[in-house]
Amino acid sequence: MSNKRAIRWGIMGPGRISRKFASDLKFAEGAELTAVAGRALDKAKDFAQEFDVPKAYGSCEELAADPDIDLVYIGTLHPAHKDNAMTCLRGGKAVLCEKPFTVNAAEAEEMIAYARKNRLFLMEAMWTRYLPPIVQVRQWLEEGKIGEVQLLQAAFGFDGGWNPESRLLKRELGGGALLDTGIYVVSLASMLAGGKQPDRISSSGRLGESGVDERFSLLFHYDSGLTATLHGAVRLSLNNEAWIFGTEGKIHIPSFLAARSATLYVKDAEPVTFQDDREFFGYTYQAMEAMDALREGRLESAVMPLDETLIIMKTMDAIRAQWGLAYPGE
Repeated sequence: MSNKRAIRWGIMGPGRISRKFASDLKFAEGAELTAVAGRALDKAKDFAQEFDVPKAYGSCEELAADPDIDLVYIGTLHPAHKDNAMTCLRGGKAVLCEKPFTVNAAEAEEMIAYARKNRLFLMEAMWTRYLPPIVQVRQWLEEGKIGEVQLLQAAFGFDGGWNPESRLLKRELGGGALLDTGIYVVSLASMLAGGKQPDRISSSGRLGESGVDERFSLLFHYDSGLTATLHGAVRLSLNNEAWIFGTEGKIHIPSFLAARSATLYVKDAEPVTFQDDREFFGYTYQAMEAMDALREGRLESAVMPLDETLIIMKTMDAIRAQWGLAYPGE
């Protein structure tokens, strides 16, 4: 029998990403999906029936007030993250908040300050960091396998087509490539830079008819000497891979967003490929990290610390400022 105590989960937002999360949660030892909530009770009930969840609520307030929930996953639209997370934190719940953590750094700062003041667990759901191939990449880097890291090239983009009613193209819903696909490449660069903000940022963003960025290109320079060239899009298919170049070798991560492999190339040696044959998509690992933190009394994740989450949001703010892109209410 397992000695890991059960963690009772609630999910806020019965949408597509929450369905992926709920499907993967079944593989997390000790996870009990107890309740789901949404703005529309009927959708929450449909979700509850699909995933055999005992309770369904029509508001975040009801979810936050449920005494049978330890940890809440926030899977709502970007602009709702802060309000939903704050409601749950005020209810005394630990929170795993989907990326992007918030729409801007000011919102992130408010959430982090409240969680720390009240000693509540809070974590950004940057699920890619916990995937075994990315864990292996971090280990290779820590061991100095490719020497001094000099350059990152990463891209993530897809062609979502032209639909002005889509959340991807609505400014009031936090649409655009930067918050949706860009968070992944910016976070990857931050991981390589040790959680530090770039000292120089050059960027180009194409604002479309609906006023959001449909694609972008970024050039980051860090004091360490690392340079990152990053691309993202929601109306253009990209190669969706990452290359990390060092003085002694390089690392390739194909489909790095949901990485299932990574290959290490070192001078005068045969390539080494790490292969992950997991049977689930990959959200399980971040859930396990959050659950272990609660069991151990930790208030944040060392892999995705809150200070770094805030720095990433400040970087995203700086990029949008170069484009003159603001969201309603800013």
